Amino acid sequence: MVLMHRQSLVQFARPICETVADVPAPQGGEVLLRVAKCGLCHSDLHLQDGFFDAGHGQRIDITRGITLPFTLGHEIVGAIEATGPDAPRDLIGQRCVVFPWIGCGTCRDCINGDENLCARNRYLGVALDGGFASHVLVPDSRYLLPYEPLPAGLAAALMCSGLTAYGALKRSLLHPRRRNLLLIGMGGVGLMGLAVAHAMGIDNIAAADPSEAARAAAHDAGAAIVYDPAARETARRVLKDSGGGYDVIIDFAGSDASMAFAMGALARGGKIVVSGLIGGAFATPMVSFVHKRMSIEGFMTGTLNEARELLDLARTGRLKPVPMSEAPMREAAHWMEQLRSGGVTGRIILANDG
Repeated sequence: MVLMHRQSLVQFARPICETVADVPAPQGGEVLLRVAKCGLCHSDLHLQDGFFDAGHGQRIDITRGITLPFTLGHEIVGAIEATGPDAPRDLIGQRCVVFPWIGCGTCRDCINGDENLCARNRYLGVALDGGFASHVLVPDSRYLLPYEPLPAGLAAALMCSGLTAYGALKRSLLHPRRRNLLLIGMGGVGLMGLAVAHAMGIDNIAAADPSEAARAAAHDAGAAIVYDPAARETARRVLKDSGGGYDVIIDFAGSDASMAFAMGALARGGKIVVSGLIGGAFATPMVSFVHKRMSIEGFMTGTLNEARELLDLARTGRLKPVPMSEAPMREAAHWMEQLRSGGVTGRIILANDG
């Protein structure tokens, strides 16, 4: 029997480690992918912890339904090695990127094309074993998308950080009073958001992050204005630079501190899109919603159709390179700790040998 090597979660709140298992044989319409690369995402840290921070000492348990050992990783690219009897055999050998936000296929959201909203989801690396491995089993070939001539690492990152940024930006563009735009949180998703925004033709983008290295990366990536949220003069600068506040703010951090900054920077009639998962709690007087005529929308990732749109956008050449470094898959535990401690700028792409 052929074996596959995985970097797996064997105990919550502990480092992942290598496990070995038989390579699964695809059944029905399933497809077996030999993983070439898999991106490391901040949400992998929450899954490792087994909870989301709900603020005030409260936690949202996300361990239910996960059988250990469990393999993380949802930004997956590789080559099709085998197919189930109901999947086309001519797919074998094709290089594809995986859309990991797979739903149940039968609920109202899935039927409407919003599998990313499915309550009975089968997200790879979240509900089903993911791509920190030599192989991954994909439920259906429809979730495998051709990505060439894009670099494999970029294609992988587009399926989470890119798709999150693209979906949030699309929804922001629908705001009728979008005269300016502020992006908060210049980690892997925020920097991808800056690149995607430029590719979509959005100019004069402001960015904010408490990390000096992240602010420098945002400046190098073309942010017109960069703020340190903790600096004493920032509140005054924001109002002056924006002419009274930003009409649209995307919070890629999703913490109580980032939301407090967003609220202070928001113009009347403005909109905040929250897509970060750092956690915490946020409260604001109810009258502020009416008095400021503001709206707040939560957003996590995009649809399968939006994934195709984003790949097409990247193929135009307008998507500028984002900070991205490769590391061996066997070093996944090390790089997860580096990401947790703030030692990563941009995106880490884990690569298998060969």
